[in-house]
Amino acid sequence: MDRVFLLSPAHVGGKRAELLLRDGAAFPLAARLRGPEGIALGEAFSFMSGLYFRGKLAYARQFGRPPEGLAGALVITANRGLLPADTPVRPDDLRALGLVDIRSTDPRYRAPLLADLDRLRSMPDLDPVLLGSVATGKYVDVLLEALGDRLRFPPAFVGRGDMSRGGLLLRAARSGVELDYIAVHGADRRGPRPPRLEPVAVTPVGRPDKARRGAG
Repeated sequence: MDRVFLLSPAHVGGKRAELLLRDGAAFPLAARLRGPEGIALGEAFSFMSGLYFRGKLAYARQFGRPPEGLAGALVITANRGLLPADTPVRPDDLRALGLVDIRSTDPRYRAPLLADLDRLRSMPDLDPVLLGSVATGKYVDVLLEALGDRLRFPPAFVGRGDMSRGGLLLRAARSGVELDYIAVHGADRRGPRPPRLEPVAVTPVGRPDKARRGAG
């Protein structure tokens, strides 16, 4: 079966985003972002979110099995539906993403996302897996509305915070051992915190800094 991963986004209004979007920022990633070709959305979100998004992106690239014409890592955005992680973005694109709150009742978020999810729903042999928070409805409500029982997630996420999920995904990607998945519908999406993972060394994106929490 083909498999694609739906990645929850980084927070575009945080301090890391401000650093990346600051006029005159001289570090290489910011300079490339302002250049004519921009940078990949996944690269921008990896800088903004740190370990969590890097883990999601590495995992999706390792285990994605997309059908022809579809990317294996699709990023949920606030106002542009699902975008491949390799989509080029420039400063204005990122600023626009930060102008819309991710709320399941906001048509600016819902409409483009549902349009893209309809395409996924039309592929009967496609397995869509959410790599993001299932504890709240900001992603799950719209995804379930379109995909129903087909939407799955790693049950190992339950009870973990962002950093723990990021570390778990990086370990799986590096080991080549894929996590198990279960249907989101009817699952216990909240539970006790599992044992803490040992720290994972990561290569900084753009410039060295401590990893920070992602958006969800």
